[in-house]
Amino acid sequence: MRSRSSTLHGIRRKFAALSALAIGAALAVAVPTPASAAARVDNPYAGAKAYVNPQWSAKAAAEPGGSVIADEPSFVWMDRIAAIEGAGDAMSLREHLDEALDQGANLFQVVIYDLPGRDCAALASNGELGPTELDRYKTEYINPIADVLDDPAYANLRIVTIIEPDSLPNLVTNAGGTAGSTTQCATMKANGNYEKGVGYALHTLGAIPNVYNYVDAGHHGWLGWDTNFVPAAQEFKKAATTEGATVADVQGFIVNTANYSALKEPYFKVTDSVNGTTVRQSKWVDWNFYVDELSFAQALRTELVNQGFASNIGMLIDTARNGWGGSARPTAAGPLTNVDDYVNGGRIDRRIHPGNWCNQSGAGIGERPTSAPEAGIDAYVWAKPPGESDGNSQPVENDEGKGFDQMCDPTYGGNGRNGNSPTGALANSPLAGHWFSAQFQELVRNAYPPLGGGGGDDDTQAPSAPTGLTVTGKTSGSVSLSWSASTDNTGVTAYDVYRAGVQVGSSATTSFTDTGLTASTAYSYTVKARDAAGNVSAASAAVSATTSAGGGTGTGTLKVQYKNNDSSATDNQIRMGLQLVNTGSTAVNLSTVKVRYWFTPEAGASTFGTACDYAVLGCGSVTTGVTASGSSAAGASHYLEVGFGSGTLAAGASTGEIQLRLNKSDWSNFNEVDDYSRSTNTAYADASKIGVYVGSTLTWGTAP
Repeated sequence: MRSRSSTLHGIRRKFAALSALAIGAALAVAVPTPASAAARVDNPYAGAKAYVNPQWSAKAAAEPGGSVIADEPSFVWMDRIAAIEGAGDAMSLREHLDEALDQGANLFQVVIYDLPGRDCAALASNGELGPTELDRYKTEYINPIADVLDDPAYANLRIVTIIEPDSLPNLVTNAGGTAGSTTQCATMKANGNYEKGVGYALHTLGAIPNVYNYVDAGHHGWLGWDTNFVPAAQEFKKAATTEGATVADVQGFIVNTANYSALKEPYFKVTDSVNGTTVRQSKWVDWNFYVDELSFAQALRTELVNQGFASNIGMLIDTARNGWGGSARPTAAGPLTNVDDYVNGGRIDRRIHPGNWCNQSGAGIGERPTSAPEAGIDAYVWAKPPGESDGNSQPVENDEGKGFDQMCDPTYGGNGRNGNSPTGALANSPLAGHWFSAQFQELVRNAYPPLGGGGGDDDTQAPSAPTGLTVTGKTSGSVSLSWSASTDNTGVTAYDVYRAGVQVGSSATTSFTDTGLTASTAYSYTVKARDAAGNVSAASAAVSATTSAGGGTGTGTLKVQYKNNDSSATDNQIRMGLQLVNTGSTAVNLSTVKVRYWFTPEAGASTFGTACDYAVLGCGSVTTGVTASGSSAAGASHYLEVGFGSGTLAAGASTGEIQLRLNKSDWSNFNEVDDYSRSTNTAYADASKIGVYVGSTLTWGTAP
């Protein structure tokens, strides 16, 4: 091995003093004789002794409580061309492989991560190659990696690769037609370079006999909806049969890479109901078919086999940071007051929204790397080494091609991919991949299963309780709150908001809006402060609020939910998201249903243009038009009427999201502030001032 620095030599001296067992932490199995390169196995993790990255291990061991997990195996990330030869004090790929041989390991894990236009929907992990630089990806990145891995010196190592996290899932959900779409993702879908790059990597690396390729497959909170699930499997098949690749080049798939989704949700199931409302209708689940990573991974495996992948493919689950232990971890199901309280009170995943992905506050180390833990699962692995940042919380100049993504800023209000929710990100985070000491310490404290060993001089002082909790606003479906800041010896990182004793959200600021509420209903709130160490304050004094009056469901079984997609109330368009929900026990004929949204156009043209930008059921199934209402009520001189042409809406089902907009024919500005049906909520909530008509009968909402 060529010498890199005194740092590396120091690490090697440190490791020489450790026992052989600690050096080569096994995956909860007996340590075998290293396999022959010719003896390809069905599950590379079975009987494997995995490589421990000494540079990560030294950082972990230096943190309070970190020595307990410092000998766990994790993946090495090749996140730029320079990483192959080693950048700065970082070990090169060849040095890592040589170290694996020195440890007596027979399993080495590496992430392949440098596609052209990489991570088109997450600026924090943008890459160095432009959207059209496929040839550079092949010749300067994949080919040199293949040359190293194919060295006969490493023929006895089982080399597991993760192929390009986040790339193919982005083509499914973020390349056009959804609230989370980006022009960068649309570009990559149009030029095909994600698919070509993945195919080339699979074909080139798959030709090496001891390489086992696993393709990244997102997570349940990304691809679990029926509109994404099968299209994702089809996209994976397309990429796996591009640039010379075949399905035989794919050993399996990995879910939850560098993410926080809970492995299992023991206290609620997707099939549960509360007072006749299914768990799928809860705000957290939002009509997803899966609530945790294990059920998603096993179901996705079945679908991938249906799409033509080998029947013996295996799945990996990244459990490095999805433990969610600590004092906030539920120990029983939530209350049965309503479906949201039931889910929020019992869910292990404590994020504000399942779309939040950057340096999540309150997370913990998850299951330790383990071989074959469940049917169809090759292993639980640590793909994202704990302690390595997801992205910088503020802009940072760098030469790594990494941008600033607002999802890493704890003060950002969110976007379409996280339901316009607070990010839940930790403050003061460094660039993606750089060491984040505060996060590592929190992950150790919140580990589940809990870790053995002490935590050193950990912060144990809780913040002061928030004071001055006040109701600052309310509608028929929401309550807005504010409070005075708490104090803490190290600093408050978040405030957790409780409704009737059940947490309904968190805020990095001293305000919060609770949405999805019922009209004319009393609610009670308290707030607790939390610091980076996970210490939680006593609750604030309670405050009560009664939501404004609104329409009921009448005698019908349909209701409409709304979210505001327009950040300005005075521009030249009205933009909204609607979804129709059948709360009854029988199907509804959609051809008989109309939805009316009342507004006033003020001055300017009296004719209008309307558009459907996206609909789960297809914009071709949606009709739109504007009619003068004849009402003298304020903000209600006209209404946008939405129809559905044909089809049925099954009992308990939703139409899914429908994104609509309208404009005056002269494109003059609206003033939406006093519009009858408008609300300011940016996540879906029941809308009592939007009417649902079956035939000529108003069955939901209150007409002006």
